Amino acid sequence: MTPTAQPSALTDSAEKQAPTRAWATRLVIVGIVLAALNLRPAITSLGALLEEVRDGLGMSGTLAGLLTSVPPLCFAVFGVMAPRLAKRFGPSAVVCVGMAAIAAGLMIRPFIGGTAGFLAATALALAGIAVSNVLMPVIVKRWFPDRVGSMTGLYSMALALGTSLAAALTVPVTDGLGGRWQTGLAVWALLAVVAVIPWIPLVRDRGQTAAAVPEHVSAAVRREDDGLRITSSRTAWALAVFFGLQATAAYITMGWMPQIFRDAGVPAGEAGVLLAVTMAMGVPLAFVIPRVATRLTNQGPVVIVLGACGLAGYAGLYLAPAGGAWAWALLLGISNCAFPLALTMVGMRAKSSVGVAKLSAFAQSTGYLISIPGPLLVGVLYQHSGGWGLPLALMAGLMVPQIVVGTLAGRNRTVEDEVAASRGAAA
Repeated sequence: MTPTAQPSALTDSAEKQAPTRAWATRLVIVGIVLAALNLRPAITSLGALLEEVRDGLGMSGTLAGLLTSVPPLCFAVFGVMAPRLAKRFGPSAVVCVGMAAIAAGLMIRPFIGGTAGFLAATALALAGIAVSNVLMPVIVKRWFPDRVGSMTGLYSMALALGTSLAAALTVPVTDGLGGRWQTGLAVWALLAVVAVIPWIPLVRDRGQTAAAVPEHVSAAVRREDDGLRITSSRTAWALAVFFGLQATAAYITMGWMPQIFRDAGVPAGEAGVLLAVTMAMGVPLAFVIPRVATRLTNQGPVVIVLGACGLAGYAGLYLAPAGGAWAWALLLGISNCAFPLALTMVGMRAKSSVGVAKLSAFAQSTGYLISIPGPLLVGVLYQHSGGWGLPLALMAGLMVPQIVVGTLAGRNRTVEDEVAASRGAAA
C-alpha cells in the first residue's frame, strides 16, 4: 500500500503547486511590464519640461546641464547594490521597494522646494530605477529560463513604450492640468504606484512562489556563482564596454539629435517628431531582436547589423541632414536597439540567476559610468568647432569599438566557465 500511496501524494502535491505557479507566473509578467514602463519616465518627463524647471528653480545653465548627467551616474552607483540586496531580501522585494522609491521621488521632487531638494528626490527615484534595471534580467532568468528572449523582448518593448509616452505626453498633460510644471512631473508618480501593486503579493508569498518555480541549477554551478569574480571574465568586460558604448550613443541621440536637425534647417516641431520616431522604433524592435538573438549561438551578426545602421545614420546626418532626415531617424532608431540586445546577452552569458545578477550589476554599472562623458564631450566639440562635423565623427568613431566588443560579448560562452578557466590557468 505504501509504494502506491507515495506517487499519489506526489501527484497531489504537484496538482496543488500548479495553480500557485500559474498565478505567480501571470503576476510576474504583469509586474515586469509595469516595472519596465516606469524605468524612463522620470528622465524623459524632466527633459520635456527642463526649461520650465530651470526657470522655476532658478538653475544655472551649467547646473541644468549637469542634471542631464545624473541618471547614468545614479544607475552606476546604485546599480552595484542590487545583487547584495536581492540576495538578502529577494529580487521581488527589491523591485517592489524600487517601484515605491520611484513613486515617492516623482511625487515629492516638484514640491520639495529648492534645487538641492529637487536633486535629492530625483536621486531617490533614480535609485529605484537603478536596482530595478539590474534585477529585471535576473527575474527573467529566474522565472522564465526557457523564454529569456521573448520575456526580455516584452520587458524592453514596455521600457521603450514608457520612454516614448513620457516624452510625447508630458507637455500636453501639463497643459491640460493647468500648465504648472510641478503637476506635469508629479503625475508620472501614479504610474509607479500602480507598478508596486503586483509585486506586493510576490513579496508576502515569497516562499510559496519560489517553491513553485524551482531553478534547475547544479550544485557545482551554485558553488561557482557563490565565489564568482566577475572581473576575471573577458566576456563580462566586453559586455560592460558594449553596454557603455550603446548607452553613450543613446544619450547622445536623445540629447543632441533634435539640435542637429534644427541647425540643418528642420523646423523645431518636426525635429521633435523625428526624435520621437527614433525612440518609437524601439517598441516593436525591442520585442523582435531578443527573440532573434536567443535563437543564435553567436549574437555577433546582430551586433554588426545594428552598428552598420548607426554608421549609416551618422554618415547621413553629416552629408544630408535635412534631405534624408526621416531615413537617418529610422536608421538611428534601429541602431539604438543595441540596448535590448545587451540585456538579452546578459541573460545568456551566465548559467543561473545568481550569475546573471552579478553580471547584470557589473555590466550596467560599469557601462553607465562609461557613458557619462559622451554627451558632454559632444557638446564641447559642437561649441568649440561651431558645427557638427567633429561631433558626428566622434559618434561614428565610437560605433566601431561598439561593434568589436559587442561581437566579443556575443560569443557562445558563460562567465562561470571563463572564471573557472582563469583560475585553472593561475593554478
